[in-house]
Amino acid sequence: MDFTLSEEQRALQGAAREYAQKRLPAIAQQIETSGEPPSRELIAEFASHGFLGINIPEALGGLGQGNLEALIVLEEFGKISSAVAFPVFESCVGPVRAIEQFANGELKSRIVPRVCSGEIVVAIAMSEPGAGSALTDLTTRAEIRGQSVVINGSKRWCSGGGHADGYVAYCRMSDAPGAKGIGAVYVEKDAPGLSFGKPESLMGFRGVPSSDLYFENCTVPLSNVIVPAGGFKRLMEAFDLERCGNATMALAQASGALEDVLAYVQERRQFGKPIVEFQAVQLRLADMRIKVDAARLLIWRAASNAQAGMPSVIESSTAKCFANEIAREVTGHAVQLMGGYGYSREYPMERRLRDAWGWGIAGGAIDIQKVNIAAAMVGRRFAQRDSK
Repeated sequence: MDFTLSEEQRALQGAAREYAQKRLPAIAQQIETSGEPPSRELIAEFASHGFLGINIPEALGGLGQGNLEALIVLEEFGKISSAVAFPVFESCVGPVRAIEQFANGELKSRIVPRVCSGEIVVAIAMSEPGAGSALTDLTTRAEIRGQSVVINGSKRWCSGGGHADGYVAYCRMSDAPGAKGIGAVYVEKDAPGLSFGKPESLMGFRGVPSSDLYFENCTVPLSNVIVPAGGFKRLMEAFDLERCGNATMALAQASGALEDVLAYVQERRQFGKPIVEFQAVQLRLADMRIKVDAARLLIWRAASNAQAGMPSVIESSTAKCFANEIAREVTGHAVQLMGGYGYSREYPMERRLRDAWGWGIAGGAIDIQKVNIAAAMVGRRFAQRDSK
């Protein structure tokens, strides 16, 4: 067991860090002010530097690296802001991986290379008004009619809604109850019958567009089926990797906050000396470092144990749960240590605090991760439903 990165991994990390810190802070501030997502030109620039599809096979336009390498890059971008890191997230651990892993060859070759080149953005459409944590209650229905699939229903909280070029839509594709009837279909943004609600106004995640999706006899080719009914378990295997991405985005808010506040407390003077000289500050810094390191190790364990495939439920849920919780704590401490500067929108710290709370809601809330962990520990799912 080796806890050090290889020379190649350190080089990748250094390249991502240098690019992110030199190129992206001003863009992140502009995005925070305008609420507009990263431009397509910037996403194409990411691709030209090799920062998209890092863990996608080379045959499909990616770099052919592992999940750990993708998460290393994601953290460096996420330290700048969630918004500028989101294209990396979507291309490495997002719904494109479900297409890459499970879709037919034609759909893979049509979609995945274009994501890796920055030509298109793909989002996931899972949650519904009555199906969030209880995802198997979803009611959006996809009916196969000859060589077409007709979709009816609606989706909520779709990150990328109204902005992405395509959507991996989880649908009920048979009359089988619960998870047995669920599959997924790829839907282009201009598919007939697809429309979008107004953009959401959220506490954080500015520059990560979100909206409702409405399917009214939305029709796509049969070849756009990613997995048929009964494929829910496979979709969740891909989602275990997305949990690691979510955890890394949360971690990035904490690790970025720690880096910034460490510099601040050595420069800020009170009572005639830098505030880092005060023991109360030292103890808080140490506590923040311990939590950041522990979160990173949990994430890297999940990724390293699944370099050739997808992480396990227990390891990905453990990493996500812990990283989500410590991100809120660490960014909160950082705001407090920086005082008025931490609370000011002129600096990135308060943005990190708001985004940290969001990552603990997105992709499965913290308490749901704890239920997943307990279920994996005892080897069975717990019934959450009223038995009546």
